[in-house]
Amino acid sequence: MQITKPHAAMFASPGMGHVIPVIELGKRLAGSHGFRVTIFVLEADAASAQSQFLNSPGYDATLVDVIGLPTPDISNLVDPSAFFAIKLLIMMRETIPTLRSKIAEMQHKPTALIVDLFGLDALPLGGEFNMLTYIFIASNARFIAVALYFPTLEKDVEEEHIIKKKPLALPGCEPVRFEDTLESFLDPTDEIYRVFVPFGLVFPTADGIIVNTWDDMEPKTLKSLQDPKLLGRIARVPVYPIGPLCRPVDPSQTNLPLFDWLNKQPDESVLYISFGSGGSLSARQLTELAWGLELSQQRFVWVVRPPIDGLASSEYVSANNGDIRDGTSDYLPKEFISRTHERGLVVPSWVPQAEILAHKAVGGFLTHCGWNSILESVVTGVPMIAWPLFAEQKMNATLLNEELGIAVRSEKLTSEEVILREEVKKLVQRIMVEEEGYKMREKVKKLRDTAETSVSCDGGSAHESLSRVADECKLLLERARGMARGA
Repeated sequence: MQITKPHAAMFASPGMGHVIPVIELGKRLAGSHGFRVTIFVLEADAASAQSQFLNSPGYDATLVDVIGLPTPDISNLVDPSAFFAIKLLIMMRETIPTLRSKIAEMQHKPTALIVDLFGLDALPLGGEFNMLTYIFIASNARFIAVALYFPTLEKDVEEEHIIKKKPLALPGCEPVRFEDTLESFLDPTDEIYRVFVPFGLVFPTADGIIVNTWDDMEPKTLKSLQDPKLLGRIARVPVYPIGPLCRPVDPSQTNLPLFDWLNKQPDESVLYISFGSGGSLSARQLTELAWGLELSQQRFVWVVRPPIDGLASSEYVSANNGDIRDGTSDYLPKEFISRTHERGLVVPSWVPQAEILAHKAVGGFLTHCGWNSILESVVTGVPMIAWPLFAEQKMNATLLNEELGIAVRSEKLTSEEVILREEVKKLVQRIMVEEEGYKMREKVKKLRDTAETSVSCDGGSAHESLSRVADECKLLLERARGMARGA
């Protein structure tokens, strides 16, 4: 049978925060660019991934296969207390032999292999099976810039940043403050430094880098990455901004009781609060946040997870929405729920976030600054209170607050210090009722409009960028056909 469509094999890291952007990219490749798509996920994510397609209105799920791969046992390979990113990396590395076997068994071999950050060890499969290889960064261009540049630093420059805590100058980009630098780049003696800093050297070995952002979101950084005299000199491969990729709003999710409550609230009057599926606060910070909300006298919907006194990311790998009991009264201030029930809702563990942010009653979002959450807020025109916890979230918060002007944040490091109730109160009021918040709301709505234009099939920059990836894959497919005819 003649193969008429390019075929993309996609390898997604564990956790729906990683899987959902891969799914949305797969849907766009299949729906707008004529691809056949196979998405490989760990078995724990397979059912949720499949439902993302089945619940997409008007989408032809037959164009995409979701294949679950057995979750490897890494208990003998990593210390239980290891940083979550190390665990993800080892899980992905141990899954590669199974991925190789699955690709080898395919009747129609993939034209391209697309891996995310934790799947870089799978890139050599491209050479084995004559596939183009692309790295998909579900985060932003700023992360790519830092990851590419850090391995090239002279020792004295690195020491200036890490030891003397001076800003790191990136060619053509805003400098990176020491406080915003990822944990994985801070200690050359740490295992996570030795593992992750060399990642930037791997990026140029792919055929391209696909990133979930767009020109108006990160103009300076994208320009530098695409300029051969700036960071493009280090990247050496095309960088394709194809964002924003967000899970679309599903109307069937809006029949929950909390939407009945939202429907009764004034427009843009409710603050939505969530720290993502894996982020967590200490018991003291949870208490201060609750008191600050109460003192602010503002309406809110708060997704509350149990407090964790340790790493803010400690729940990341094990987060499972169905396993968290509703014990919110055990760890919130006494009678907080009864005192605030007329203007606020406390929800345990999970809500349909995209649908809440899209609701007309929501006027602000207190967020951990995960990139998926940021994009969902931008595409719905909702300004933010930036409360970063780990990974690249501190850099994301700086982008929102200082470069784009669509978020407020504490001057303290929310990942390291307790933000007291009076400051929480002020942050909430700044975004919800003060002039500063109204101006930010207008800015983020303008950015939302650029996002809509970017993904438009009628000449949008993200659409055109992904079209270039599709053209490369179609060219490889044509060459393969020519070789087959000549054989």
